[in-house]
Amino acid sequence: MIEIPRHIWLEKHDDGHAPDSCDVMIETESGKLYTAQFITIPYLQRQMQLSFTMSKQLPDAPAVKYAVLETPHVVVESLDRDVIEDTIDNLIALDIFEGVFTLVTEDETETTTRTTGTGKRATTEVAAVVLNDVLVIEG
Repeated sequence: MIEIPRHIWLEKHDDGHAPDSCDVMIETESGKLYTAQFITIPYLQRQMQLSFTMSKQLPDAPAVKYAVLETPHVVVESLDRDVIEDTIDNLIALDIFEGVFTLVTEDETETTTRTTGTGKRATTEVAAVVLNDVLVIEG
């Protein structure tokens, strides 16, 4: 079954730079919660500069620019609401939404019924923190 968003919450990160990353949480019509991080190219460039600065401080390590993204990130041109919503619509239409977004659930053993899901899970505690700290944007 295709998960249709009922609510979309966004939390843009304000760390002294122009906003270049955003946590997105979605509640679907079926009541499931999903989360993902949206980023822009300047975010990647900033991460690469940070790794370069860190590697310059390490003896016996070559100074190199790189970025390692441990959790799923969606790279977008901008963090405008329309861009994020249109991207979500495309991920749903391409049937890859559940492979990109992390399902938030109480039951660690719950499995996804779609073959594109990766089985990633977050806890409801994480969801509660995000929901309490985000700017609510109804979609």
